Amino acid sequence: MFAVIQYKPPKGNIPKALLEIESLVDTAAQEGAKLIVLPEMATTGYIWPNKESILPFAENQSGSTFQKLSKLARTHQCWIICGYVEKSGEDLYNSALVINENGELICNYRKVLLYDADYTWATPGRTRFLIETPFGVLAPAICMDLNDYNFLEFIWNKQPDIIAFCTNWLDEGGSILRYWQERLAFWRGWFLSANSWGPDEDISFCGQSTIINPQNTALESAPRHGNHIIYAPLPSP
Repeated sequence: MFAVIQYKPPKGNIPKALLEIESLVDTAAQEGAKLIVLPEMATTGYIWPNKESILPFAENQSGSTFQKLSKLARTHQCWIICGYVEKSGEDLYNSALVINENGELICNYRKVLLYDADYTWATPGRTRFLIETPFGVLAPAICMDLNDYNFLEFIWNKQPDIIAFCTNWLDEGGSILRYWQERLAFWRGWFLSANSWGPDEDISFCGQSTIINPQNTALESAPRHGNHIIYAPLPSP
């Protein structure tokens, strides 16, 4: 089973966020989830005015977020994809961990196309990834990637089976589903979109986390507000 977790973290409180994420992942795994996707920057919140303000919450690839999720992945024998704030040398990245069922870090994806709010602190990534999983080939992506024609070309050329999409998608009113479907209409795969919800400083996120199947049909969508878990059956081998 696939699971997408819609989640709003407590701003700048990683220990509390990890406890809440643990509870949500436990619930998803107990329902049979073997691949779980969480939002962009799921342990920190999204809006930060500058590098100095977010630096205390940045961590390296093997930091507290990885340690917690690695243990959960091993315990439940599931894959977990989760956004976090990465520190590498002097640079900070808007990144996503891809952890396998053995708790191993398979990929650390750094967001390539930054949004305006990222530019106050983040360095853009340069590399896209294709990851072999038991469920098919997976491409991790973060938010603005879906607006990047280079990313869409990458998906067209490589044809992954799954896009694990960690996002903080803005609330601009109405449903976001049709836009996501239009952007990916050329592709036939599983789109697992995990969003945040509600206000963060002076903006809000729209919730509506969604699982879209290879027929470009939304199987499950979360409401606009609240932490929620949505599920879809794993594809047949």
